[in-house]
Amino acid sequence: MLLEKKRILLIISGGIAAYKSLELIRLIKKAGGEVRCILTQGGSQFVTPLSVSSLSGETCYMDLWSLTDESEMGHIRLSREADLVIVAPASADIMAKMANGLANDLATTALLATDKPVMIAPAMNPAMWDNPATKANVKTLIDRGIIVLHPSSGDMACGETGEGRMIEASEIFTSILNFFQDERPLSSKHAIVTSGPTYESIDPVRFIGNRSSGKQGHAIACALRDAGANVTLITGPTALPDPINVNIVKVESAKEMMTAVETALPANLIVCAAAVADYGVITHSKKQKKSDGPLKINFIENPDILEIVSNHKKRPNLVIGFAAETEKLIENARTKLIKKGCDAIIANTVGTAESPVFGEDKTSIYWITQTEEKSYAHLQKKEVATILTNKIINILNKKNES
Repeated sequence: MLLEKKRILLIISGGIAAYKSLELIRLIKKAGGEVRCILTQGGSQFVTPLSVSSLSGETCYMDLWSLTDESEMGHIRLSREADLVIVAPASADIMAKMANGLANDLATTALLATDKPVMIAPAMNPAMWDNPATKANVKTLIDRGIIVLHPSSGDMACGETGEGRMIEASEIFTSILNFFQDERPLSSKHAIVTSGPTYESIDPVRFIGNRSSGKQGHAIACALRDAGANVTLITGPTALPDPINVNIVKVESAKEMMTAVETALPANLIVCAAAVADYGVITHSKKQKKSDGPLKINFIENPDILEIVSNHKKRPNLVIGFAAETEKLIENARTKLIKKGCDAIIANTVGTAESPVFGEDKTSIYWITQTEEKSYAHLQKKEVATILTNKIINILNKKNES
């Protein structure tokens, strides 16, 4: 079984997301893992000790000063006998205590006493997550080697919308599986991901761009990172937060993105998910006014990043491109696959009421290679990123075997 003989200490802190921890316990047990749980006073407002102990098959620990618990399983042993300590949900409060070395209850005492790896899944109000104090605490924890599973965006229990939702139990479980592999499948691999739109300047004020949000490219960067890769994310202008533990290179134009990609080479793989403008503009040196007459735009062809990288002297072992089409999806994607010389194309239909794609959290794609064609419909972009990462792992493994 995937987690056979693996011992996990799960700390459940306060937050409505605590209900997801019950599903996480079930997934760990189903995979053969052992899980002991510490439930904080705040966590007990959302899930009960009985539900936690029933699912884990173990005592649910709560009280630092319990004579029975301390004699049978002291907080030192509790933290030291685990192979991995997970805090899910990790509230702003417990993260602040971890960052500052506070230990005023069983959970924080166990965290301060542990000599084992720690993974946290933050969950809080968007304003709390965006607060400079929280950001500083996150940076401190990352600098100390704690694995932070970045929260997702969406509707919150408080009625607000934004970033701060704890990721799903299945996503935490995947991160646990990746952690426990003797060597994470993409460790020692350098992956380049391009993401977002490019902006092509008309003059110092105006530009031509596109509707790409960067959500898919950023999700791919995170999935590759979680699989152990050293990821360089080259991104055009987006409103997305920078992924944690990823090398970020910010660009605007297609030419800047091309330069950044070449600078980042060599790499083991590249995923060209950015919506790169096919044409740039001969830029006017000053703002063009109405009084100057009709606006004149002279287009010039931009470098084709996917084609250049596919035929580069430092070509990665695996080159994957994207094809956003409004018609003849499969036909156009296969033509692009052959013309560019890449190894695979991820194709999707864009710009329709049924499939707007740009800016959405869900998408439908086709995975296309010389020998394979498979569709994946109505998936979260994070799910697509996971599917793509698994395919990358399989392809690289086969290349290594041949």
